[in-house]
Amino acid sequence: MPSPSFYPATLLLHGGSGRLHPPGTPFPQQAAYTRTLSEAAHAGYAVLTSGGTSLDAVETSLQLLEDSPLFNAGRGSVFSRAGVNEMDAALMDGATLRAGAVAGVRTVKNPITAARAVLERSPYVLLTGAGADEFAAHMGLETAPAAWFRTEERWQQWQALQGGAAPGSTRWDVDLPATKYGTVGAVALDQAGHLAAGTSTGGMLNKAYGRVGDSPLIGAGTYANHGCAVSGTGHGEYFIRHAVAHDIAAIVEYTGLGVQEAAQQVIDKVARAGGRGGVIALDWQGHAAMPHSTEGLFWALVSADGRAETNVCHMIIE
Repeated sequence: MPSPSFYPATLLLHGGSGRLHPPGTPFPQQAAYTRTLSEAAHAGYAVLTSGGTSLDAVETSLQLLEDSPLFNAGRGSVFSRAGVNEMDAALMDGATLRAGAVAGVRTVKNPITAARAVLERSPYVLLTGAGADEFAAHMGLETAPAAWFRTEERWQQWQALQGGAAPGSTRWDVDLPATKYGTVGAVALDQAGHLAAGTSTGGMLNKAYGRVGDSPLIGAGTYANHGCAVSGTGHGEYFIRHAVAHDIAAIVEYTGLGVQEAAQQVIDKVARAGGRGGVIALDWQGHAAMPHSTEGLFWALVSADGRAETNVCHMIIE
């Protein structure tokens, strides 16, 4: 891989894939989604242009999305079958292959920051549940009460699925199709040529106790190396089985295929297996890809060539 003296700083993020509202209906929150995604992308890009690292940029962007009630991450996370918010996040440094992740956290205000603390301040890659919350508190990270994460919209979505069942009742055979995978993620290339990827989510609506999806699993929903960075959103079980994020990076590295073709190839493979979702991917030259097999994908991009785009789409697949 060549080593130019200056790399094209680029920040690409996503706010989930799928159908946010019924086909043919108005989308009153479109302006809010567009504004929030754009602000998060520009905030991350500003970190890059001021000499910050790709890790700094990804964390900055995702903190803003976690703080917004619009997305299924941090504040605004969906409710589990037990009627609580349990969040997952991962962050990976492509230059060193160091990674940190948390799963099932309930009290840390910004799960992506907890993931970074695991990466930089522990010998581990993944911490879960109460242990992850305890670690975050011990590291001095900001915590928040349950009320911070709860939104009325998410609560009503969960209530509508209960059908009279008691909160926490156990059904292990339920597979609830999601219309919107509101996971958030970001990938960045800094001026030193280093890539990073991060993903944060509230997981699957009404998920069973102990369920962990792809977002905090390195190689499934999050991955970065020297040549490619990937963050996914979709049906996590399929992303885990197909090691989606790593598969894309491996295709780019071992075959020389462009990041757009590699990402599309893997998303198509997962779709044929029955899984739906999308990814954002970025290579070491700043080339970006945003393929998806769902009705839409929310994303925002800011790059060194002056490109600044935000896409809040609602595509209908016939």
